[in-house]
Amino acid sequence: MSAVFTDSNFEALVLGSDRLSIVDFWATWCPPCVALGPTIDSLAVEFGEKVNVGKLNADENPNISVAYGVTNLPCILFIYDGKVVDRQVGAAPKSVFQKKIARLLEGKY
Repeated sequence: MSAVFTDSNFEALVLGSDRLSIVDFWATWCPPCVALGPTIDSLAVEFGEKVNVGKLNADENPNISVAYGVTNLPCILFIYDGKVVDRQVGAAPKSVFQKKIARLLEGKY
């Protein structure tokens, strides 16, 4: 299962992590976001030992959403060493995320 990121724990869990973090910005009213949820959970299981995977409800945590310029949902940010190294706006097949993660784990930012 993926982690739950919030305005209050984002710095510690994402920015303070020594691993690549995948942050799924979503909202309950967004059908593509809800549809993407199981894919994000599956990625957390698949890459959980190498990658920090979690969801951030954009409505409940507006500070982080605004800080990262998230205006469209779903928006998935790939963050390493405190910097956004990639992003995916809109839902995509699991294979798209797997390829991005593999590339980023190889250090290809």
